[in-house]
Amino acid sequence: MSRPLIGVTTSRRGGWRSYLMHRLALLRAGARSVRLIPGSPLPSEPLQGLVIGGGDDIGAEIYGGKVLPDVRIDPDRDKLELGLLHAALPLRLPILGICRGSQMINVALGGTLHTDIYEVYVQAPKMRTVLPRKSVSILPGTALDRILCCNPCQVNALHHQSVDRLGDGLRISAKDESGIIQAVESESAPFLLGVQWHPELLVWKKPQQRLFAALAEAARQVQAPLEATGKA
Repeated sequence: MSRPLIGVTTSRRGGWRSYLMHRLALLRAGARSVRLIPGSPLPSEPLQGLVIGGGDDIGAEIYGGKVLPDVRIDPDRDKLELGLLHAALPLRLPILGICRGSQMINVALGGTLHTDIYEVYVQAPKMRTVLPRKSVSILPGTALDRILCCNPCQVNALHHQSVDRLGDGLRISAKDESGIIQAVESESAPFLLGVQWHPELLVWKKPQQRLFAALAEAARQVQAPLEATGKA
């Protein structure tokens, strides 16, 4: 069985911790991984899949959102991920977006974000935890439903932004009890998923590990990998 190479984007500041968790999850799924950060060399070996990881807020100017003070952004990372997505999407490369990554997939496809969910969903509890304490409902018949095989699912929550208007070709695949979009997926691509939670921090949860297993399996089927050489 081949071990596909998956590129994982992370924050430059402190993102190595996140990358180690992704690397473990992908290793357990039978895949290899390489960290992708702005300013570092891109791998010479073609990529058979992508994880667009969590971390910094996405610059509001990219999607016409409200600029908030005191939020951490990284314009170079925004540029890197948008470039990777715009190259990978036409190839129908398997892509898993996590938290910020789910939002970035939506933005890359022309969608918008709620810059601060608590200004829109005023009744939503302000939850920030790495533990699976948030309940999300998976829409029946979606790819996410077939992968996770749990409904509702208990997940963690580390975000204050979320998907607003859907990008082209995307549909909602999960919401939480407050109505906040918790996952999106492609209507037509073989594997294009974005989840608002952090499955890499829930490695002991079999449904969450199945996300990485599904990504790895889709990557093994790739016929046209992404030649991402040069500098990020």
